[in-house]
Amino acid sequence: MADVARAAGVSVATISRYLNNTLHLPEPTVLRIRQAIDTLGYKPNPHARSLSLGRSDTLGLVVPDITNPYFARLAAAVEREAARRGYGLSLCASLNTQEREREYLERLSRAAVDGIIFVTNHPDDGMLKEPINRSGQRMVILDEDVAGVTGAKVFSDNEQGGFLAGRHLVELGHRRIAFFGGPETMGSTQMRLSGVRRAITDAGVEAEITDIYCGDYSPEHGRASAERLLATGSRATALLVSSDQIMLGALEIFRRQKLRIPAQLSVIGFDDIAPFVLFDPPLTSIRQPVDAMGRRAVDLMVRGLAGEDVSEVVEHLPVELILRESTGRPPPGARTARPTTTRKPTISTNQEELRHE
Repeated sequence: MADVARAAGVSVATISRYLNNTLHLPEPTVLRIRQAIDTLGYKPNPHARSLSLGRSDTLGLVVPDITNPYFARLAAAVEREAARRGYGLSLCASLNTQEREREYLERLSRAAVDGIIFVTNHPDDGMLKEPINRSGQRMVILDEDVAGVTGAKVFSDNEQGGFLAGRHLVELGHRRIAFFGGPETMGSTQMRLSGVRRAITDAGVEAEITDIYCGDYSPEHGRASAERLLATGSRATALLVSSDQIMLGALEIFRRQKLRIPAQLSVIGFDDIAPFVLFDPPLTSIRQPVDAMGRRAVDLMVRGLAGEDVSEVVEHLPVELILRESTGRPPPGARTARPTTTRKPTISTNQEELRHE
């Protein structure tokens, strides 16, 4: 920088302020500085700049899996909003393992990014709570909660999504509904199930959730759950599938078994990122506001970095029910017997059990 200053005939402080866009200079001076920079091949040192300014103008984003279209779109939404706000983005894919997540949290903190937006897709056993809580205003939790963590958080309204799906099915006349969900202890799974139950209660009808299969958010879980649902002769006439990835696996089995949708089973998905409008039939789905979630996470991060207290902000952004052709009235002759008070839904959370029973 001193060499550039000498070549341009100005002070080092002038060069520094010019490069930081904090000084307006006459055009002849600007031309001399640019010519000196080009002639000398000067490249600003980003690490030195970060130290001098106390910021890096870079955010970190940790996501479970960039091959998953849902997380790819979420990352793209964060990237667009960060760029609009003048920030770069350091993207880390954790492979959905806690060890990798903790490693990236520590690496990003050492790399002096201004803040971290964190996305997980599995329950926490306590490994993540401490490093996240240490970050304070420099951390925003996005999409899925982490137990015991305080700070700014942005989710979709999972409970409302379950409610909209349940209400739609009940209004069509369904009284026995199955559910394929993520890990049993995750907030998204619990809230989506709670929403379906609220829809049944609000409708005042004799309906029940007959089968609950919980596992990871993967096509493998979808295949295993669909196989189990069909093999056990479930009485369900409708099904809520809690993610696009689970849905892909379930549809593979339904097609292989020649199950007719919605003639034999009405099906609703959750996410609406995959191109289910192109499927036969096009799939009814709960659409998550992925782009808005990404924008809002960056907004809260920027506000927190500016000194605003966002530590108590927890937002649940509204979802939509997208009606297509995979839901209809129950098949003729479907039983509508009153559910007994002692019967409990079939619940399984063991993947090996789902595959082999």
